[in-house]
Amino acid sequence: MSVEILTLLFFGSLLLFVLLGTPLAFVLGGVSVIFLWFEMGPIGFYLLASKMWETMQSPTLMAVPLFVFMAILLEKSGVANDLYDMMHQWWGGLRGGLAIGTVLICVIFAAMSGISGAAVVTMGTIALPKMLERGYDKKLALGAINAGGGWGILIPPSILMVLYSLLTEVSVGRLFAAGIGPGLLLFVLVSIYIGVRCWRNPSLGPALPPEERADWGRKIASLRAVILPILIVTIVLGAIFGGFATPTEAAAIGVFGALVATGINRQLTPGVIHEAAISTLKLTALVMWILFAAHAFSTAYTALGAQGFISNLMSLIPGGRWGALAFMLLVLFIFGMVLDPVGIMLITLPVFLPVVREAGFDPIWFGILFIIMMEVGYMTPPFGFNLFYLKGVAPPDVTMGDIYASVTPYVLVTFLGVVLIILVPGIALYLPGLFYD
Repeated sequence: MSVEILTLLFFGSLLLFVLLGTPLAFVLGGVSVIFLWFEMGPIGFYLLASKMWETMQSPTLMAVPLFVFMAILLEKSGVANDLYDMMHQWWGGLRGGLAIGTVLICVIFAAMSGISGAAVVTMGTIALPKMLERGYDKKLALGAINAGGGWGILIPPSILMVLYSLLTEVSVGRLFAAGIGPGLLLFVLVSIYIGVRCWRNPSLGPALPPEERADWGRKIASLRAVILPILIVTIVLGAIFGGFATPTEAAAIGVFGALVATGINRQLTPGVIHEAAISTLKLTALVMWILFAAHAFSTAYTALGAQGFISNLMSLIPGGRWGALAFMLLVLFIFGMVLDPVGIMLITLPVFLPVVREAGFDPIWFGILFIIMMEVGYMTPPFGFNLFYLKGVAPPDVTMGDIYASVTPYVLVTFLGVVLIILVPGIALYLPGLFYD
């Protein structure tokens, strides 16, 4: 059977079962194993098992449950309330200041958690009602939280980066370092957008009246709220980039810091630890199934010989390697609207990575573009996770239509960031070169 027909049957089967609502990890694993049997026979299962065993021996894999446990503990520690109070006092006197301060907290939360939903749920619960009470435009406030929450998968430590590293065999430390510059760039771009809009139209984000603004004494006192978060972030990332610890060891240090922060805020109870442990177990088990599906998909895809077919097909796209890059980003954008990021990773990386390497692009640099496009997927309808997280915690008068309508300008700002990273690769690659070369 020709490789073209095999490719059509393979991806057609995947699409059919996904549309039927079968969990993606099971679809990828099941369909891949069936095709693997027909192409390679029983020896394919031995090859698959050996790859799985090799992955399970990777120390990097241990970072996943540790970072998840750290994120859940910090979410329950009460740190976010203190951070918001600090931000309110320092930024509230500026037009759009509460929204800019909110996205700044999203940056801090991203550096503490490594997942997207934590910042969206927390800021949707704490910051959104406050901004709406102060007369902020709904779309401006909703979009700021939606966009800022997505940075949890870009600014290290990032669970999605750990998975990308495991699937592509690139350095997770380099990926972590590469995410810092783009994360800060997106924060600056979003803040400029909010500031300019509120400067031109003050009614979108009115400043606090003078009598409600904090004096310098209260502002300085409120800075105590950032000590614990900054300390945790500095220790975790400093240990990694300074070469004192591997990402896994740094994750263990982060868990200890999260336990200390939770204890200082008097939230460290047996119930909190039990709930965090159960949630971590569920997410980690999901990751194991994802890795099994990824290896099955990669092995079956290689056995079918479709990789060469796809590479040749990509070479026909006009514009050379830049046309191929634009096409891959377009595919990621479309997939992001209908699939979850891990599923997109499982489906596209075995196809895209050979093309990326053949075109001479740095896999670390492409990984950052990939992660940012996954952020856009979190933000965009109809199935963006952040949209539903936000709806779940928003006040009753905020409709799903309001949330959908808030997305467009922030997606465009994010695309501007992608263009800048493509034009100036050093935004992503400078820090990896500084710390690891």
